[in-house]
Amino acid sequence: MNQTKYIFVTGGVTSSLGKGIIAASLAKLLQARGYRTTIQKFDPYINVDPGTLNPYEHGECYVTDDGAETDLDLGHYERFLNVPTSQANNVTTGRIYLSVIEKERRGEFLGKTVQVVPHITNEIKDRMQLLGKSGDFDIVITEIGGTVGDIESLPYIESVRQLVWELGEHNGLVIHLTLVPYLAAAGELKTKPTQHSVKTLMESGIKADILVCRTEHEISEELRNKLALFCNVKREAVIQSIDASTIYEVPNLMLEEGLDVVALKKLDLPKKAAPDLRHWNTFLRRLKNPKHIVNIGLIGKYVELQDSYKSILEAFIHAGALNETKVNVVSIHSEFLDASDVAEKMSGLDGILVAPGFGGRGIEGKIEAVRYARENKIPFLGICLGMQMAIIEYARNVLGYADANSTEMNPETSHPVVNLMEEQKTITDKGGTMRLGAWKCNLKPDTLAYKIYGKETISERHRHRYEYNSSYVEVLEKAGLKATGVNPETGLVEIVELENHPFFIGVQYHPEYKSTVENPHPLFVNFVAAVVKAKKK
Repeated sequence: MNQTKYIFVTGGVTSSLGKGIIAASLAKLLQARGYRTTIQKFDPYINVDPGTLNPYEHGECYVTDDGAETDLDLGHYERFLNVPTSQANNVTTGRIYLSVIEKERRGEFLGKTVQVVPHITNEIKDRMQLLGKSGDFDIVITEIGGTVGDIESLPYIESVRQLVWELGEHNGLVIHLTLVPYLAAAGELKTKPTQHSVKTLMESGIKADILVCRTEHEISEELRNKLALFCNVKREAVIQSIDASTIYEVPNLMLEEGLDVVALKKLDLPKKAAPDLRHWNTFLRRLKNPKHIVNIGLIGKYVELQDSYKSILEAFIHAGALNETKVNVVSIHSEFLDASDVAEKMSGLDGILVAPGFGGRGIEGKIEAVRYARENKIPFLGICLGMQMAIIEYARNVLGYADANSTEMNPETSHPVVNLMEEQKTITDKGGTMRLGAWKCNLKPDTLAYKIYGKETISERHRHRYEYNSSYVEVLEKAGLKATGVNPETGLVEIVELENHPFFIGVQYHPEYKSTVENPHPLFVNFVAAVVKAKKK
């Protein structure tokens, strides 16, 4: 293909309809037909990136190999496509305005008045075409965050309008995702919200080429014809997106509806071969027909919002399917966990994962959870802060360092077994300044970590400021807490584990970010396998 084609996905009526899942599902189908496809997300908030957002605000912050702190939808893109994303795949209004203002300060606009149109819209269009101009992709799908009609989304909608016009016929198309609600009192589906949403989009100069309708009930042929007529799209371009039991069913549902075929037709591209979804459907079959059931406790302090741990929950789905096991994740709030009730709250759990996080809230509960897993030989996985809690717990309860802690929680501790990284001590800005992205780690032979990965050097993604204090590594190792993975450049300990335990490992990095349907992460796969094995005993 000589020219990259562009697909834009907008949303209407309400938020949280699943634009990211629809975009990822379409991308999966196009990829399965042999097209090199990627997805990017444009978010309308003024934060430069989601890195400084509280998880309660926007869910998990997803980190890419190149160290970009991005929207959690990029996690869906990677999990569906098994292709790494980057900073170019996620753009916010804050980043757009920052770039334009920096250009203005450098004098790049030659004294002109800097305005939303054309300067902001030109910047947006440049970012929208960045991946397409790389030559690596045949089709670029762009998800526009927010809902049509929002004030904050207007510059993006205007940019889409301009770009579709500039690209010319068959080079760009717009998919509009809307809601067709069911009114129980009337006993029928209503199309009026969708009609109004399409009208709002047309007022901005954009005609939807494809309509994807979220619904709880089947949309009749009569209603599809009505939507086509009043929303000015072809009948074949009215796509039903009915609620599914798992997001991983959506590509097959979109295949049945012909979303990929309609899109290719509008882009004047050949269908090529039928989508090869054999691996995907094998995963789905295993997911739906488990031979085992296990309960794994997720000990965290943002458990009220499940999106805070989205990648961890999805990694359990991938690993569970490979092990033909249904993983029931039991969320336990660490802030309300202590020595007096830990046994009661942990009863019935077959495995324990202590989740990542920041700050002192809920820390003692996490430490109690680690102790319970260690003493009762329950398979344990600690991620990022979870690994640090394992170090603190061991220092306190095995070495007897009663006030052992991280300087993040207690700067005055006499045993700072977890300390601020040296290069972080002079940093004052919070945004984008942590240890981020992919870093190498060398694994020691004859260890659990080496057995899990099956190789000497691995690369994993990070997001942290604090590290295992090297001054305490030797004394903790002598007491039984082994440092089995080390960064070759900095000497930073990345992995700790215990011998004489069914499965006890803590990692400083975030393995969940790299788990996909095609390649479930080995750490989660082995953790789930260990939980199943321990339960059988």
